[in-house]
Amino acid sequence: MPKMRKKSDLPSKTCPVCQRPFVWRKKWARDWDNVIYCSDACRIGSIKAAKARAR
Repeated sequence: MPKMRKKSDLPSKTCPVCQRPFVWRKKWARDWDNVIYCSDACRIGSIKAAKARAR
């Protein structure tokens, strides 16, 4: 069984939309360098904001 880590020991990033920190998740293991947003809601919110600015 793999060794458990504390959540504070995991890498983290800051979401550019909501400015909240979010930590590494196992499902992001292969793509951590490409993960930008903390959730789908923030990702969609940034797209909507960009479209609103373009008008």
